[in-house]
Amino acid sequence: MGEKIRNLSIKKTILLYMAAALILSFLLSAWISRLASHTQSEIWRKYQNDERYWELIERFGAEFVIDVPRPPAGEMTSSDRIISELCDFLQTYTVLVLSMIGSCAAVFLFYKNKLKPPITELALASKAISENNLDFHITGENRDEMGTLCREFERMRAQLAENNLALWKTIEEERALRAAISHDIRSPLSVLKGYHEILADYLPQKQVDLQLAVKMLLKCGEQLDRIDVFVETMQKMSSLESRALRPEEITAAQLFSDIEAELPVLQKNSGIQITLQTGPSREQFLGDKEVILEVTENLLSNALRYAKSRVAVTLSMTGSECRVSVTDDGTGFPESTENLTKAFFTQNAKDSFNHAGMGMYISRLYCEKHGGRLLLENTPQSGASVTAIFHRI
Repeated sequence: MGEKIRNLSIKKTILLYMAAALILSFLLSAWISRLASHTQSEIWRKYQNDERYWELIERFGAEFVIDVPRPPAGEMTSSDRIISELCDFLQTYTVLVLSMIGSCAAVFLFYKNKLKPPITELALASKAISENNLDFHITGENRDEMGTLCREFERMRAQLAENNLALWKTIEEERALRAAISHDIRSPLSVLKGYHEILADYLPQKQVDLQLAVKMLLKCGEQLDRIDVFVETMQKMSSLESRALRPEEITAAQLFSDIEAELPVLQKNSGIQITLQTGPSREQFLGDKEVILEVTENLLSNALRYAKSRVAVTLSMTGSECRVSVTDDGTGFPESTENLTKAFFTQNAKDSFNHAGMGMYISRLYCEKHGGRLLLENTPQSGASVTAIFHRI
């Protein structure tokens, strides 16, 4: 019963409080008025002729009711007069006074029990949010308007916390990205500066062999190409977050055909055998095909660099999920795969001359943008396996 009353709407609750207060006020007023009337009659009876009273009783019986007339004020004592006048006041104004007191009490109890707890909780929550503190929860257990408001406020708090976490993650990634750029671009610049100083000092004096000078210039070209890779990667990075997904209906057969068309070129350039397989599926998947193909290309490019002789691509698709797994027979991932999907990560120095270490990072971002994730694991045969999971948009 108490829980049912607690979950009433605000309008029904205030009506219930007011009705209860008025009923109690009327009952108490009736009792007080009756008590005042009896007290007043007893006072007045003291100033009446008892012989006349008993004469009427003997004539009409004990059940005879007689109105006791009000004695003149001068005949009553001071205390009786005051009590009599007080009884008059109580009989006249008790209903009005008690109704006002009951209404005020109903409003006070309504505010204390119905409004004050959620208002206090919301005020504390607003103060916490203004202080950038989102580590709290709002209960909002009641199923009334204030409970609904508390739950909506809690939903807003949870969304703000999620947005702050995403913003903080973005800031950390940008900070790591800037640190990686400043660290990785310093190496080719240092090499270029060194070659420039050597050539500037010794070439005018013909103290450097022509063949060695040409070799240095070729090395400078390699370092410039490396810087170009960084610049191109940064241009690509700037469009990752702003790129909007363009969903379309895709079948496993269509995606299989698009991936298969690229394999001959990759096999010819790398000399690695690539196999592609997929299970039977007639379901249509709603997703961005260009994003899925780009992630697949990144995973294939990464696998071909480390594979010994073969790479296997497995495609599976349902109406709600699309998976692309790329497995190679290389040495596999190191013990920790935490850094593999970070920006500008390379497993060895040789890779950094031709690759900026962004393939896995971009693939992870695209998978997350598509509602999925990127899974990295080692195979029992010591190779590496990467699975890109895309969820239906």
